[in-house]
Amino acid sequence: MKMYKRLFEIDPWKIKTQTFDRENKRLMESLTAIGNGYMGMRGMFEEHYTGDSHAGIYLAGIWFPDKTRVGWWKNGYPDYFGKVINATNFIAVDILVDGLLVDIGQDASLMQDFYLELDMKSGLLTRSFVYETQEATVKFTFQRFLSIVTKELSLQKISVEVLRGTPELKFISRLEGNVHNEDANYEEVFWEERSQGFVGDTGFVTNRTITNPFDVPQFSVTCAMANQVSGAALQEETVGPLNVAASFTVPTRLQEVITLEKQVAVVTSRDLPEEEQVAQAQAILAANADKDFAQHLQEQTAAWEKRWQQADVEIKGADDAQQGIRFNLFQLFATYYGEDERLNVGPKGFTGEKYGGATYWDTEACIVPMYLSVTPPSVTRKLLEYRHQQLPEAFINAQRQGLAGALYPMVTFTGIECHNEWEITFEEIHRNGAITHAIYNYTTYTGDTSYLYNEGMEVIVAVARFWADRVHFSKRQQAYMIHGVTGPNEYENNINNNWYTNYTARWLLSYALENLPQANAEIVAKLQVTAAEKAHWQEIIEKMYLPKDDELGIFVQHDTFLDKDLTPVAEMDQSQRPINQHWSWDRILRSCYIKQADVLQGLYFYNDAFTLEEKRRNFDFYEPLTVHESSLSALVHSILAAELSYEEKAVEMYQRTARLDLDNYNNDTEDGLHITSMSGGWLSIVHGFAGMRTTDGLSFKPFCPKDWQGYSFMINYQERLIEVVVDHDSVTLSLKAGPALALKLYHQEVVLKDTVSMVY
Repeated sequence: MKMYKRLFEIDPWKIKTQTFDRENKRLMESLTAIGNGYMGMRGMFEEHYTGDSHAGIYLAGIWFPDKTRVGWWKNGYPDYFGKVINATNFIAVDILVDGLLVDIGQDASLMQDFYLELDMKSGLLTRSFVYETQEATVKFTFQRFLSIVTKELSLQKISVEVLRGTPELKFISRLEGNVHNEDANYEEVFWEERSQGFVGDTGFVTNRTITNPFDVPQFSVTCAMANQVSGAALQEETVGPLNVAASFTVPTRLQEVITLEKQVAVVTSRDLPEEEQVAQAQAILAANADKDFAQHLQEQTAAWEKRWQQADVEIKGADDAQQGIRFNLFQLFATYYGEDERLNVGPKGFTGEKYGGATYWDTEACIVPMYLSVTPPSVTRKLLEYRHQQLPEAFINAQRQGLAGALYPMVTFTGIECHNEWEITFEEIHRNGAITHAIYNYTTYTGDTSYLYNEGMEVIVAVARFWADRVHFSKRQQAYMIHGVTGPNEYENNINNNWYTNYTARWLLSYALENLPQANAEIVAKLQVTAAEKAHWQEIIEKMYLPKDDELGIFVQHDTFLDKDLTPVAEMDQSQRPINQHWSWDRILRSCYIKQADVLQGLYFYNDAFTLEEKRRNFDFYEPLTVHESSLSALVHSILAAELSYEEKAVEMYQRTARLDLDNYNNDTEDGLHITSMSGGWLSIVHGFAGMRTTDGLSFKPFCPKDWQGYSFMINYQERLIEVVVDHDSVTLSLKAGPALALKLYHQEVVLKDTVSMVY
């Protein structure tokens, strides 16, 4: 049963449509979002638009602590919920044709030949339409991108071609600081006026976040704009609270093309004090004044090409699959490319406000395994360092629960927990495992132990101490247990002995004991792990309770899971899906339905610890009960299905993860893209279809889906660049850079010196 909504045409490199879907404009805006790691925006219109829309521009690291509001306060609650806040709308340009404000939301009958396109090779967003009044007909073309060459720069070009008549055009280019959040409580405004005005022809607006009672610094942001209009000079400057506008009036001739090029520089207090921001923004504009839009676009395209050369996945014979994987890669790189170790990857990136724009465990679970292969090692290293920098706050989070060690936050900007749902914030503690498992992934993949034996060991021991305090000993069972948790399946709360959580705690304690002897002597001395402490950890490892059912041959998700009505998803009334949009929370909690991989998450993370038959029995039991209503679900199922030779299921789950947003599977993409799950398509192909593993050296066991002609990808592995090409008959590995490498191909030892091919 197909459960998707597809707005855009299938194209290997573009997201495009010739249909203006007013009813689904928010969804269109999400799918045409752009970013450059420093800032990003939804695909809203530049010109005035009357109608439902979610205009949003977001800046990396700029957020606000919104007071936690609950009816019944419990000790340990975080003081605030961190949220990304909508920033100055710096792309706004009002357009008038013979005095008539262009607004296709107000009167769509004046518009024809609509076209919208996001070019993933360059990050260029293009939109055009023909606009016809009684006196004139003009064609508008809007182009914009956010520079990955100069991170503070936004580039726009609006072209107006006169097809009939000689209309008078007026452009009013704006910086609009009076913006609101979609998720504001009680119509709150998060920005206060600081200064605005013009220096020469350059307009600027400086805003600052309002005061807060939580000692979180106020952020200030300055946007400065330079406008060039063909055939016209600046006519009028308007300055108002939180706003400036520059107006240009242009007489036209038939067949003439009038252009407005707008450059905006955005600087923030994360990098510069407020008093220096206007001068810096003007300096950035001045340094780029000699290059027009076309020149900037040429540089932008070349910079993106370098990224694509290392990261692109080519799929032959399946254009929808091809479009999906490239869309995922594009949006991930538009969100984060490791330039700033203070930043991380938010679940919505720059595409919406849901989930607050903060960092979750998604980064370590999903982003790290992909970024290790497609970016320089320093990019992933910065993600690890991000967590180490926030270790002091993780100690505070544990202390607030009366526990030893470190509890990393479920949601954070600075390391302090800022999520206010108890059953998630303080019960979904398995995220401590994902954060430390990323250290293991980095070490085994890169072969670099320098982080593990230094900063990483501080993190590992801190988390080990948390687990050792969070368990309790059951005298009746003579086993250590963990009660009152939420596993990865958030459709069950406050359960006891979640298998994945218990296994993760045991794994981490083992990993700590295994690596402490090799750690930096100064770090070991600083940590002061006693012999008694090590003995206690070992006892927990040996006596950890891991629920299982011998008759079914499965690991049991938690103590009472098998007591539920285990009706498969296929037998549900499909009109009730997604269940989170149709059922009460009470009904969901009582059901057997699994939001995302839970036990199976463990089989993916700790893959080499289980036999193929164990994986098969658990997959066969749990997948039919899974509704995949988390964006993180499909990728795990695709990888395991591929390993089990369930090709049809593997491809189905690939399509779901790679095209989750493009096809709006969960009916929620209008709120923003699912950025942190966008590694899922790549992981499904590389870890799934190609069977790549790196736990004990590099190995592959590829197959080609029957409906594809073939696929290829590149990986960066231990100072080598390797290309993998797979079709229905053979696999070819080519060493593009670096020294020879011994690896396994279908369990056979081979040495990769240049090219190795094998028929399978």
